[in-house]
Amino acid sequence: MGENIKLSGTTGLVGTVGIPGDKSISHRSVMLAGLADTKVKVTNFLHSADCGATIACMRAMGVVVEKDEIGDLAIIGRGLFGLSEPQDVLDAGNSGTTMRLLTGLLGAQQFFSVMTGDSSLRKRPMGRAIAPLTKMGIQITGRQQSRYAPLAISPAGQVEGIEYEMPVASAQVKSAILLAALYAGNSSTIIEPMPSRDHTERMLETFGVPIVKNGRAITLHPVQALTAPELINVPGDISSAAFWLVAASIIPNSQLTLTNVGVNPTRTGILDVLKQMGADITITNERWSGREPVADIIVRSAKLKGVTIEADIIPRLIDEIPVLAVAALFADGRTVVQGAEELRVKETDRLKAVAVELGKMGAKITENDDGLSIEGPQQLEAAVCHSHDDHRMAMALAIAGVAAHGVEIQEPDCVQVSYPDFFTVLSALRRDE
Repeated sequence: MGENIKLSGTTGLVGTVGIPGDKSISHRSVMLAGLADTKVKVTNFLHSADCGATIACMRAMGVVVEKDEIGDLAIIGRGLFGLSEPQDVLDAGNSGTTMRLLTGLLGAQQFFSVMTGDSSLRKRPMGRAIAPLTKMGIQITGRQQSRYAPLAISPAGQVEGIEYEMPVASAQVKSAILLAALYAGNSSTIIEPMPSRDHTERMLETFGVPIVKNGRAITLHPVQALTAPELINVPGDISSAAFWLVAASIIPNSQLTLTNVGVNPTRTGILDVLKQMGADITITNERWSGREPVADIIVRSAKLKGVTIEADIIPRLIDEIPVLAVAALFADGRTVVQGAEELRVKETDRLKAVAVELGKMGAKITENDDGLSIEGPQQLEAAVCHSHDDHRMAMALAIAGVAAHGVEIQEPDCVQVSYPDFFTVLSALRRDE
């Protein structure tokens, strides 16, 4: 347990922020480069606890991952069919992405493997990923009728392609199926109820795998080998940028320039909602990093108004709900979040955590089965709040505190999962009178 961190209110945030690498893309870059057989350089990789778990798991299967003095990676893969059986249990730490994606990849291998995670991850449901993989002929056994880790994954027979209609939009489940589908004897089609983040599809295409999209259907045709790019430059993570987007919007006298932000349309729900709330956001210098769109974003303080966030946009901003709840506390009128029940099975029950912890600062938040209702603006008071050992909760509480009269956060070190430098950057941006 790390020490508590105390933050006081600020009169403004000003400066330029280089956004750390996208967590989703960092994970996938190591996994797919590990399945190629030529060297891949990865720049702006997110060196966080979660992504480190993926590196450790891939190394355990024989993939060479070297880090240079500025943090760039050189990855030498084993080829699509060249991974070796790990000598020990693979540990995904706190990373649901590592566990769910590797379950698909491991399930298609001709060797035995076991995956576990920390106490939080072992409570998170894995059944949604295991169900379609089982239909592909993959054998996975876990606790409580194979719903929870640890997971034991038996050597695969012939993996069968699948046509699978997903009951819930989930990029992690979709990605697990796509990784297993690389090894199938025939093509696989996944039908999404609504679009979820598509980093896996984009990166598979970068590695020469044919992906065909037809409406909500995604079809993958297996290949015999991946053709690796020489370089992957990871865009900045919009889920990390979200904290600065909200902070600069609600704290008067603020102007921030966020550089190298990934603006993949399956991830930009946060921009859509904040603009709808009246935020002053300018997108500039739009460009491409591989198949991922990237831009710089300028955000200035503005008067926000409440909005209704409906279920259809939730997959595009699922990780941003805690900080959007903070924005709602400073906005005029009611903000309603609907269709976000997925947040109950994240690192913590984020809907409950948002209501309880911001409630300690005096916020009145109504917690519904699938979301939140917040009447703004509200006056927040300084308080001691708990992060629930959840990185996004810790950062959302920090933004609430500096926008109001301060906060003391218990277990703040969980920001290591996605944004190790968060508190250092926050301190550097303050313009206190």
